[in-house]
Amino acid sequence: MRITPLDLRNHSFARRFAGYAPEEVDEFLRLVGEDYEGVLRELGQQAEQIAGLQVQVEHLSANEQVLQDTLTMAQKLSEDLKRTAVKEAEVLVGEAEVRGEKILEAAHRRAAALAGDIREMKLLRVRLAASVRNAFETHLRLLDGLAEEPPEELATEGKVAYLRRTTKEAATGEG
Repeated sequence: MRITPLDLRNHSFARRFAGYAPEEVDEFLRLVGEDYEGVLRELGQQAEQIAGLQVQVEHLSANEQVLQDTLTMAQKLSEDLKRTAVKEAEVLVGEAEVRGEKILEAAHRRAAALAGDIREMKLLRVRLAASVRNAFETHLRLLDGLAEEPPEELATEGKVAYLRRTTKEAATGEG
């Protein structure tokens, strides 16, 4: 059984001859009761404070678990985003390489076509130069023929016969 502060104040001792002074014992019991009451009050306050702190600790522990779960989820999400970004980058690089290869292949085809065109133009230039040279030489022969004195037999026929003969010679390429 627990003793309360009221029990201490109301307790009375049996009286005997040559015992303690009753006023001092009563005063001491009153002081002890007040101190005991203060200690019990403080103990109750501390018990309430402990209960409040335990509730707070439980709440903080729950928050800590939520934060831990959130952090774990954020790390997983970050890793997933990083993997996705790496995959997307690889796809973009692959597509760029394919486009680059197509552009390079088209450039090679265009360069080959231009080289062929250049060869054809050089051949055409050579043919054109030869054709111009032939035409020039033909005209020179015509001029040389015109500059010559007509032979005696043609001189009697006149200029018309001479010109016909020269035109005929020019057409056959003789001269």
